[in-house]
Amino acid sequence: MKFAFLPFLSAAIAGVSMALQGSFNTALSKVIGLMEANFVVHVIGTAALFVILCLGLGQGNLAGLGDAPWFAYLGGILSIVIIYTVMASISKLGVAVATTVIIVGQVSAALIIDHFGLFGLRAIPFTWWKLLGIVLLAAGAKLMLN
Repeated sequence: MKFAFLPFLSAAIAGVSMALQGSFNTALSKVIGLMEANFVVHVIGTAALFVILCLGLGQGNLAGLGDAPWFAYLGGILSIVIIYTVMASISKLGVAVATTVIIVGQVSAALIIDHFGLFGLRAIPFTWWKLLGIVLLAAGAKLMLN
C-alpha cells in the first residue's frame, strides 16, 4: 500500500475534530439537555453548510440527489444517533475512554463493511492481522478504564 500523506492528515484532523466536537456538544448538553443540544448542533451545522454552498464552495451536484441509493440517506439519521450517544458516553466515561470505545466499535463495523463490500464499496478481505489489531484496540480501551 502506497503511503499517502493527505488522506492520513485528513483522518487525523477528523479524529481531533471528533474529540473536540464531542467535548463541545457534551458541554452544551449539560446546560440545555441531550436532545436539545443535538438539535442545536444540527441547526448550526445546517446553517454553516448553507452558507458554504451559497458561496459556491461545494464541488458536487445537488441535481443528482435522487440518484443515490435509499440507504445513502440514513447518514442524517445516524448523525443524530452518533451525536446523542457521543454526548451521553463522554459525560459518563470522559473524552479519552469514550473516544477509545467509539473507535473500537467504529473499526469493528468498518472491518465487516470492508470484508463484505457493503453499500457498494470495494471489498477488502478480512485478515488475522486485522483481528489482532481489533483485539489490541479493545485491550487498549480496557487499559484506558484504569
